[in-house]
Amino acid sequence: MNTGIIGIGRYLPEKVLTNADLEKMVDTSDEWIRTRTGIEERRVAGKDTDTSDMAYEAAMKAIDDAEISSEDLDLILVATVTPDQPFPSVACLLQDRLGAKKAAAMDISAACAGFMYGMITAKQFIDNGAYKNVLVVGVEKLSKVTDWEDRNTAVLFGDAAGAAVLGPVPDGKGILAFELGADGSGAKHLYQEDNIVMNGREVFKFAVRQMGESSVNVIEKAGLKKEDVDFLIPHQANIRIMEAARQRLDLPIEKMSKTVNKYGNTSAASIPVSLVEDLQDGRVKEDDVVVMVGFGGGLTWGAIVMRWGK
Repeated sequence: MNTGIIGIGRYLPEKVLTNADLEKMVDTSDEWIRTRTGIEERRVAGKDTDTSDMAYEAAMKAIDDAEISSEDLDLILVATVTPDQPFPSVACLLQDRLGAKKAAAMDISAACAGFMYGMITAKQFIDNGAYKNVLVVGVEKLSKVTDWEDRNTAVLFGDAAGAAVLGPVPDGKGILAFELGADGSGAKHLYQEDNIVMNGREVFKFAVRQMGESSVNVIEKAGLKKEDVDFLIPHQANIRIMEAARQRLDLPIEKMSKTVNKYGNTSAASIPVSLVEDLQDGRVKEDDVVVMVGFGGGLTWGAIVMRWGK
């Protein structure tokens, strides 16, 4: 048996914040935002909805999709940089709310690469036989750490949660290869004080290079070629960065996930949120070879190539 996704779900807040709305809040324009980022609108959670609430909604859908119960979970990993509070972890709050009494629980802090870090951590526990069912959640309430007067960052971020249950899948399916990395010398380019601070130019250069390199690396590690890839799910940060990764893999545009226009950059949630939509719309199908790749503050990055199927 190999390790793969056996259930998946997501949660998106109801409130939509459009570019037109932002024009009234900060010195920007719909055209400026769309041409530079590809974002048209994003979701914002209400004051009464915190990170753990969104994580719970996505987790329940993933557990139902996996056709298991919360009590079957052995480990809960929550990737987030916007926890409800410094401690206890979102994972512990989630464990209690789910009633996952036998599950260990911890948060992972790798910013927008967090879901990749969570998936790859889960794989190790399942591969070595320690655990069978691991819940991985990518969730962010970035609206509470966004400076809504900073036009360089206010236009980028949204709130969301995506969750996946990982477990054993038949040989040939699931995660075929992965890559994780970090470069702490780039920490100064993307960080949080009270709010998010970003050197957009430096992050852009790093992301364009790393997304492409990591995607190629995992394909080679899996013993595959570019032409074997059926679909690419890049971290939904910026359409120009995403396009650079797609072109590096020589993929046609219809083979790349694109949800950044509707949800903005949801950090650790962006890849699972996109995967749910791609499955619902039939863009990811049984036996498809899918590359997922993310980058984030740290600076961190991670990539996975998997063959879809339970």
